[in-house]
Amino acid sequence: MLCQIAIFILPYLQARCRTDRSKIVALKKVLMENEKEGFPITALREIRILQLLNHDNIVNLIEICRQYSRHKTTFYLVFDFCEHDLAGLLSNINVKFSPGEIKKVMQQMCEGLFFIHTNKIIHRDMKAANILITKTGTLKLADFGLARAISINKAGQANRYTNRVVTLWYRPPELLLGERNYGPAVDMWGAGCIMAEMWTRSPIMQGNTDQHQLTLIAQLCGAISPEVWPNVESLDLFNRVEIPRGVKRRVKERLKPYVKDQYACDLIDKLLTLDPSKRIDADSSLNHDFFWTDPMPCSLERMLSTHGQSMFEYLAPTRRGGRPMQAQPLPQHPRHTHNEGYQDRVF
Repeated sequence: MLCQIAIFILPYLQARCRTDRSKIVALKKVLMENEKEGFPITALREIRILQLLNHDNIVNLIEICRQYSRHKTTFYLVFDFCEHDLAGLLSNINVKFSPGEIKKVMQQMCEGLFFIHTNKIIHRDMKAANILITKTGTLKLADFGLARAISINKAGQANRYTNRVVTLWYRPPELLLGERNYGPAVDMWGAGCIMAEMWTRSPIMQGNTDQHQLTLIAQLCGAISPEVWPNVESLDLFNRVEIPRGVKRRVKERLKPYVKDQYACDLIDKLLTLDPSKRIDADSSLNHDFFWTDPMPCSLERMLSTHGQSMFEYLAPTRRGGRPMQAQPLPQHPRHTHNEGYQDRVF
């Protein structure tokens, strides 16, 4: 993630850029410690994908720079700087999103997902901390370190991607059950988790293990069975893990105390569909009544202008339910010197 893994807030000149020396940028260090020779293939994939994606709601890769020190070369990816991430904003009780602003966040997120999916790219790490937001309210999908292109195999052969992707709390049931032939639906599940989080202010399913996460999913979304998800029994882990049986789907019931908008509840319900083949896609999400009824989506700029400091997940208190985050060195910047008003709530 841009602001957690060896990120520094530096003037453009210090990043050896050739244009606006007063511009603030974000640097993502390319980790080379485990590479005996050559440039990491995962970093090459991320760079290639980011070079292909040019969209207002996708983080902008400006260039790659390098630094020499003691016969060692360090590479950095240089990005446009964004003042906040969504997890940091949601962790601060002083940040109040209006219904129209929530719609704007989700609309921009779906626009970004629609763009990458149309270009045959899947993100594979959708979570609130990977949603960056500028001070003017523009949302950017970030951290494409796990992203990949969707392969189209000849003769109808199934893809065999790794299923060890997506942060556990946002990981869809098909990956937890061992599916390796998946597509854009894995990102839409994460979008549903993030959308619910816009009201609950904390991740809605905070499992400690794969087994625990599947249990939480079943308790919220209903029993995972062939009746609601045809052929689910063919997935590698379906018969190897304990899945709650006979539990009813309670998405709308559980969200009702938080989400008063019936259209919002309906869209979250469709995003958290167990069967990935029936899960709503980004295009259909953008056409959902949620975005086309009053109050209409409105800019976040005015609300964000009332907050003087940047807000990122790594500056907020550790969220309950997972491993504590390792301490990170804070950028020497006055906007990042305090985190007053943060509160942790679990749904």
